[in-house]
Amino acid sequence: MSHNGPVNGARTSGELRAHNRVRLLRAVHDCGAARTRSQLTRDLDLARGTASVLMAGLGEDELLAEASPPRHVRGRPTGVPGPHPDGPLVLAVNLREDTWDLARCELGGGAEVVEHASHDGSPEGALGPLGAAVRAHAGPRVAGIGLAVPGPVREGRIVDIAHLRWSGVDVVDALGLGPAPLRVGNDATLAGLAEARRGRLAGVRVGLHLHVDFDPGGALLVDGRPLTGASGTAGEFGHMPIADLAERACACGARGCWSLRVGGNALLAHAGITPGGGRGRRAADRILAAAARGEPGPREAVDANARVLGAGVGALVNALDPELVTLSGMGADLLVLAGMRVRAAYRAALMGFRRADPPELAISSLGRRGPLVGAMESAFDDFLTVRGIEDWRETRERARAVT
Repeated sequence: MSHNGPVNGARTSGELRAHNRVRLLRAVHDCGAARTRSQLTRDLDLARGTASVLMAGLGEDELLAEASPPRHVRGRPTGVPGPHPDGPLVLAVNLREDTWDLARCELGGGAEVVEHASHDGSPEGALGPLGAAVRAHAGPRVAGIGLAVPGPVREGRIVDIAHLRWSGVDVVDALGLGPAPLRVGNDATLAGLAEARRGRLAGVRVGLHLHVDFDPGGALLVDGRPLTGASGTAGEFGHMPIADLAERACACGARGCWSLRVGGNALLAHAGITPGGGRGRRAADRILAAAARGEPGPREAVDANARVLGAGVGALVNALDPELVTLSGMGADLLVLAGMRVRAAYRAALMGFRRADPPELAISSLGRRGPLVGAMESAFDDFLTVRGIEDWRETRERARAVT
């Protein structure tokens, strides 16, 4: 599947070659570096000679390397193209309300978390140390950086996280990364992107993904692409109003928000723990674990969350008409621990004509890794273009000239 590759209609042999290089690199990345050159040649409708020439050039440019084929493949199979040992990397970051993870990722989707740290929830306490960590891991092999944040992102860099009291924070400036290629996105939107690329929503034409952490968010994905809205801030599903909460104020500035009853903050409040400020993740996890053991208080908190989660999903399905709904984060935990209550409330909220064949509610195949994987994919989308690859090669050549 082509995502952000070059536009068709190459007019010269050089443009066609550059276009096909991107197609081959994208295909290797999308399949997880798991298909042989012969299989990729058929997938992309390339002549065998063309594929051989492309592969040789990509090897010379340290973009791809070819491994031996699996033993079980019949005949005389070609090798399996995958990441070059000196090839491009991207850095992916999942910035949560209280911690962050930083991973090094290679073509094909392999990712290794190289740093994990806690922070105090303030822009300075979170972004200063994170920027230093990113700079420490950056280098000429790094083709881009993807950052998932737990709040709306405006103009690609301005972040508002109401429950942390972040308002208009310029993440790019605060990280101090200079001109480094950085893509910033909402964590729930990026979790949806990851699910469409490498999870249960792969190949689904219209899918709905919900990621529940301290509160719920998500994305509607059409042909694998999240719909981000006019200003890039779509998917704030946690701030839909619920009728019986109309008088309760939410930190976002609205009243009666869904997030007041679903997610980590709602679990904490039900257990008598004051939520807010991105604190209490371990306490919320303990409530989930105690509910799994059948302890009455935590069980009640989980059941209350589950009922409101199901009702909200039903409302979203009525409005958006997806083929499949996937849940990650605490949403997946609620579906495991109280699936019957989630599904009963979901069906009750559906319009009558939808109940005969409602979209399935499914647990994400990526677990809680969705935002990190989505951050990786967003960075590779910028790299896997003719211009992105040329910029990376020029950066490498300048670095080598200096050394």
